[in-house]
Amino acid sequence: MGKHSRPGPPNQPSRAVPRLDASDPLAAYDKRRRAPMDVYRRHRPAGGGAGHVRPDEPRVLEEWDGFTYAPAGTAPNLAAAKKWVNEPHAATT
Repeated sequence: MGKHSRPGPPNQPSRAVPRLDASDPLAAYDKRRRAPMDVYRRHRPAGGGAGHVRPDEPRVLEEWDGFTYAPAGTAPNLAAAKKWVNEPHAATT
């Protein structure tokens, strides 16, 4: 059998090829400090479980701090949490 390739989503850059600047001595370090899949903000249901099941329950907002996701606040429902995740912010690099 030949190699199988599984292309990623068309709206996201490929993570298979490292984006390193050869002139920057800390480029490898900076790459390791990027958030997983370049998601710097996320939300989780306060009571646990699947995020889409109860859209009217509160959400815990989390933001990438360069090492792990840290709590950044709460949102009253799923719509407010999605709005917070998608608003422009300064990404940690």
